[in-house]
Amino acid sequence: MIKVQNIKQIIIAILLSDLLLGSFLVHAEVLDTIVAVVEDDVILERELQKEVLVIEQRIQQGKAEIPPAYVLRKQVLEKMIIDKLQRQLAEKAGITVSEEMLNSSAADIARRNNMDVDAFRAELEGQGISYQSFLDNMRNEIIINQLRGREIGGRIKVTDREVEHYLETQDKIGEESTQYHLGHILIAVKEGATSTEIQKAMSKADDLVKKLREGQDFTQAAISFSDDANALKGGDLGWRTMSEVPTLFVNDIHKLKQGEISDPIRSPSGFHIIKMVELKGTENHTILKTKVRHILIKTNELVDDVEAKKRLLALKSRLADGDDFSALARAHSDDKGSALKGGSLDWVGPGDLVKPFEEAMLKLQINEVSEPVQTQFGWHVIQVLGRENKDDSSEFKKNLIREAIRKRKIEEETELWVRRLRDEAFVEIHQDRL
Repeated sequence: MIKVQNIKQIIIAILLSDLLLGSFLVHAEVLDTIVAVVEDDVILERELQKEVLVIEQRIQQGKAEIPPAYVLRKQVLEKMIIDKLQRQLAEKAGITVSEEMLNSSAADIARRNNMDVDAFRAELEGQGISYQSFLDNMRNEIIINQLRGREIGGRIKVTDREVEHYLETQDKIGEESTQYHLGHILIAVKEGATSTEIQKAMSKADDLVKKLREGQDFTQAAISFSDDANALKGGDLGWRTMSEVPTLFVNDIHKLKQGEISDPIRSPSGFHIIKMVELKGTENHTILKTKVRHILIKTNELVDDVEAKKRLLALKSRLADGDDFSALARAHSDDKGSALKGGSLDWVGPGDLVKPFEEAMLKLQINEVSEPVQTQFGWHVIQVLGRENKDDSSEFKKNLIREAIRKRKIEEETELWVRRLRDEAFVEIHQDRL
């Protein structure tokens, strides 16, 4: 027979169990609550919470003040919506990232941080970031970058005339060597906005500029109010040359001193606010140029690696006995283009030649002839005729400007493309759950 006291204990235990189970179910239900519908997919509360936690850690590491929870959740959710729309588009386009590519990219990042993959994983987990979460985020970034490259990158062209025009303009204003560290806030205006909506956005931008000039923290304001993709980075655009600055901002950038805030700048995307964080100059660029010539023996069905090396060693022996390099190159080299010039590749700089050739070339003394060197083109003997440091500033600057103009065009086009993607998509946000 069960004692009354035991029966009471059993009842209490059952009640406690039911309460705990009910609490667990309520908590689970909250985590599975839908906070936004994005086309034919959803964003759940637990997904939003996870991403908010990551962003909070990043803001804390940057020593910025975390904005109010509702503001941060709203900003993070908007970023997640944009990412999800891009992922959906990428999936429709068949864009994927293989495990091999993902692991290779992770290994590259580890190497750039002077670590192997295991040490890099330990470092991430020591900072409270799971390695799997890191891989998932990286996969997402790679897919989105591939999508943007497909949708936007192929359309972007930079002509020689654009580069020359930029150089002419910079010469006139005397700022060709200046770099700018910029902050950016966007108060977005959707396509087809009414005059009332535009006026409301402009008033918001004007009010924000006033507060920023009165001392409100720019990073905090960007995190809280900016509609730009860099909002959660505090609006930091990093260091840029003038050619990398969006065309729309150029005139205003010239007027700003360090620490100053621009007036709102109107564009099809909305109203932009720029801060001149810092300025600095750049130095002349010099590179090591090498005057080099070679003799190439290609491999084929009749000439294998052993035979190619044997022929080159025989030629090297003749060179040691006093035969003329140019004559031997014209008679024996399979590189017909350089053979006509006695094997000369003329003056070359870093990256002009394939890596195995360049590495062997850089180890040679002046007039020294190498041992046979293998590349994907065949086998070579190499002779260095001269070396000198040359001022490459002009060509280097042109290449930088070309890449910077391309980068700027991609950014401008991407901003419009993302806003259009967002405006045209079906997105329903449950504001009461934020």
